Amino acid sequence: MTAADHLPSGRLPAWCTATWPMLLLPVLYSLLDAALVAREAAWWQVALSTLAALALFLRRRFPVTALLLTMPGSWVDEIWLAPITAVYSVAAERPRPRIVVPCGILFALVEFFHWPLPDGVLDLSRATALDAIQAVMLAAGPAATGLLARTRRELAARLDELTRGQERESRLLAERVLISERGRLAREMHDVVSHQVSLISIQAGALQVSSTDPAAVTAARTIRELSVRTLEELRQMVGVLRGTGGLPDAPLAPQPRLADLPRLIEESGLSADAELVPGDRPWPEAVERAAYRTVQEALTNITKYAPEAAVHVRVRAKGRRLRVEVRNEAPPAHPSETLPGGGHGLVGLRERAQLLGGTLSAGPTPDGGFEVRAELPAGHG
Repeated sequence: MTAADHLPSGRLPAWCTATWPMLLLPVLYSLLDAALVAREAAWWQVALSTLAALALFLRRRFPVTALLLTMPGSWVDEIWLAPITAVYSVAAERPRPRIVVPCGILFALVEFFHWPLPDGVLDLSRATALDAIQAVMLAAGPAATGLLARTRRELAARLDELTRGQERESRLLAERVLISERGRLAREMHDVVSHQVSLISIQAGALQVSSTDPAAVTAARTIRELSVRTLEELRQMVGVLRGTGGLPDAPLAPQPRLADLPRLIEESGLSADAELVPGDRPWPEAVERAAYRTVQEALTNITKYAPEAAVHVRVRAKGRRLRVEVRNEAPPAHPSETLPGGGHGLVGLRERAQLLGGTLSAGPTPDGGFEVRAELPAGHG
């Protein structure tokens, strides 16, 4: 019957759970019931039966009113479907007993004292008892079904609320674990990396003061400057991991931009030629930072594996995309000792490019060199 209104939509076709079809269906079968019952009845009986059927349009918002409008037709004709549906709607939409019980009793009385009243309607006979039982069942059945549908709907809503609560608790637990892990990583980075870089800076400063070789002094100054800059970026990263990077008393250091690329290439110590033509348009900060990190990582890898090779850096605008190319030629000789690397740098660059809607590729060239190429769109900032 109309209990389909309260069933999960995943178990029924879409047309069965739409609002208008389920509102119209009880009216249609009640009209059919009225037409079959009142074929030989007077016009006013047909009118009351039709009114009872049409009153079901009100059963969602005004279920009690709909029930009262079905009572005259139920009293003068033998129609059942419209009042039964109305009783169900009252129980489903108004589950308080002080409303459901009187409505059910009203329908049972109308059904028992049907017009015209037969002789001996109150006689203590088996027929009278059966009529009373029938009237009570006609009222109690849809009322119980409506209460059951209402209870089921409330349980489903409560279960959905509990599920959402568990999902929120799971997210909070995952965030708490993530914050704890980030704090642990921050401590490890600060205790290990910061200590080692500080020692490098101190040793470079001592070499800069004690050495008489101009080349050594210049190299020591460069090492010290790079160490200090690395410490600043490391402290910023530790602050971000600990969740203090966004506080007013912990301002972020200036982020690298395309304008910083000449200095980066110069300080790399590589034999590099650069063509930096980013175009006239202002590129989003995230795009400029990704381009800078791409060149930085590529130059770092070249320093590790091919420090003597010639390097070509190209940063050009191609339509609404920024193309970054870093290529090194085949090295004259492979270094006997190389710095360790796990390949995570290029993986991170590829993920950064994908987050911006771009692409990154890296691989060897036919002449024995290596090339890193990234294309970053201007539409993602």
